[in-house]
Amino acid sequence: MEVPLVEELGWIPVDDTAAASIARRVAVDCARRLGFSEERTGEVAIVAAELASNLHRHADAGALSVRCLRTRAGGGVELVAVDAGPGMADLVFSGVDGTSTAGTLGIGLGAVRRLSTSSGGYSLPGRGTVLTAQLWQDHRPGPPAVPAVAGLTRPLTGEPVSGDRWAARRDGAALLLLVADGLGHGALAATAATASVDAFLGSSLDAPAAILEHLHRVVSHTRGAAVSVVRVDGGTLRFAGLGNVAGTIATPDGERRGMVSMPGIVGHQSRGIREFAYDLPPQAVVVLHSDGVSDRWSLRDYPGLSRQDPLLVAATLLRDAGVRRDDACVAVVRP
Repeated sequence: MEVPLVEELGWIPVDDTAAASIARRVAVDCARRLGFSEERTGEVAIVAAELASNLHRHADAGALSVRCLRTRAGGGVELVAVDAGPGMADLVFSGVDGTSTAGTLGIGLGAVRRLSTSSGGYSLPGRGTVLTAQLWQDHRPGPPAVPAVAGLTRPLTGEPVSGDRWAARRDGAALLLLVADGLGHGALAATAATASVDAFLGSSLDAPAAILEHLHRVVSHTRGAAVSVVRVDGGTLRFAGLGNVAGTIATPDGERRGMVSMPGIVGHQSRGIREFAYDLPPQAVVVLHSDGVSDRWSLRDYPGLSRQDPLLVAATLLRDAGVRRDDACVAVVRP
């Protein structure tokens, strides 16, 4: 299954009742640009408004990300709702049409599940909840992709655009994942990271070191970026990095193995690019993240999270380990 191209439309802070209208407007605009029917666009509006309203009614520090997804077969709207508490003790109950933990009759999160092509959630009492929804024009979900991959970015507080980017592409049964952190932040950092992503997606190279060498040549017109690339092929990983984009193999019991990145800046400074091979333990996930995410996280603190969709993993780690004084990106592969 093709990895969609993701256009981040930004994070909407949900701190008043107006957030639902803003979320609905942004999501509807995405659906119309993707050529959705009026009926499906209306369903997108319902899902966006319900997720935002749920955050406003029940959550602390809630925010909603709206993303346009594009593949050769068509487009989709993706919504990611994140909050810092209080958490849902029973996601199944919260997903029944007409139920509300606030005691008022409403459409409920069941509408999110019913109208979405796919949806998911992860919650810990006292820690918060992540809810995701994808809506495609074609209601039928495609076959599950293995390895599964997803990523999420967030800009520095006060900046309209993030200087971090991620992208993935398939190479037969293998998957290649890149995370780029443009030097600094803001528009120029975004230009550098986007140039790295474009060069990665436009190349047929399949070895991480060769990809980095290619990027080093073609993005020299930008301010440069820290970049890491991993190739996941069955139980084997190959990894190359230049700069401080972290690569980690993480298991549910809390074990973590960091992958080796070399010092430098893609496009400007390199003392040499090296590729390293690693074994992938059963049930482990692969996490790449920029330095806008603290490395003091452990899957042991999130029971069952490693079995969830990679977008739920990425959003949970971004919420809890992302720092507000820098752009942040987390990308996750679940074999």
